[in-house]
Amino acid sequence: MQSTSVPEQPTLKRSLKKGPGLLISISVVSMLCFLAVVAWINWPKPRLAPEPLNRETKDLISRIPGKSDAVIYVGMKDIRNSPFWNEVMPDSLKKLPLISMGGKLDSLMNSRGFVIPDDLDTLIMSFRQTGFKKNDFLGIASGRFSEKFPESFLKAKSLETASAGGHTFYALDRNIWVAPFGTNRIAVAGSRKMLEDFFQPAGNFFERDSLSAALIDKAVYKSHLWFALPSAEWTNGALKSLTSANRDMNGLGNLNRIRHLALSASFKDGIKAETEWVYKTRRAAFFASTFLWGAAKLSSLSESRTSKEARELLDKVRIQQNLESVIIHADLPESLFRKSEKAP
Repeated sequence: MQSTSVPEQPTLKRSLKKGPGLLISISVVSMLCFLAVVAWINWPKPRLAPEPLNRETKDLISRIPGKSDAVIYVGMKDIRNSPFWNEVMPDSLKKLPLISMGGKLDSLMNSRGFVIPDDLDTLIMSFRQTGFKKNDFLGIASGRFSEKFPESFLKAKSLETASAGGHTFYALDRNIWVAPFGTNRIAVAGSRKMLEDFFQPAGNFFERDSLSAALIDKAVYKSHLWFALPSAEWTNGALKSLTSANRDMNGLGNLNRIRHLALSASFKDGIKAETEWVYKTRRAAFFASTFLWGAAKLSSLSESRTSKEARELLDKVRIQQNLESVIIHADLPESLFRKSEKAP
């Protein structure tokens, strides 16, 4: 009797290296990469804990009237006492006018022998736009003001005087009002009303201007230099200054879409600095950080286009997207600057 069994057919296995299997593999890998990118964009990364404002500075800022487009702090006394200033900073740079207050005030300080790097201790500046291309300002400074600008001198130079909150104001120009107060302190403003509102505050600036308050909190280093820019216009201006040396970066549209910016720096042992650029969306922040990271890496690898010193500096810079922000942190040791001094 003949067997009627059918020979077994070999089982065909679908290959993942060709044909439909390859397409499936590519689709799966692409989906995993996409999910990884989405997870990275939406993952809140750890960040440095910001230093708190000292009580005196916080009290002065709390009296700023209205809202602000830019808040700037310079702790010149602490900078002067830092190891970096005393041991690394060249004497020629120490005498440069690090801060300009404008034509009238600059000429007045020069006439009285007031040297900002030597005589200024602290400075808080607030700017706000009050009209087309017009900014009102308020500055609160401490330093050798009682000695350099006694009230007798201010009275002799003033066009008119006013008072509020127990303090006398002196108009040195149509748009420059000054008022000495406390020990070696002076307030400078673009209008009499700014001084009146500062000495007779209505409410608390940190509660009234929550955006500025949040950006001030983002400034990591609070002792030497920091600024908070809630205004997109001020932010774009600062960004152009930061990227003016690089035409490619300056012309990139995504970098120019920053809504708010915070920056701070410390000069204790070398320079530590961090800036946070806040975008409207996490996606915009991701693309901006990716471009910056790629540009920095390419520059650090290019020996023909980038000097050795610049490559060493770029190696100390860290760029990271964190939700709607791009955070750039630099930790530049003293040795990096000492090498530059020794270089021919």
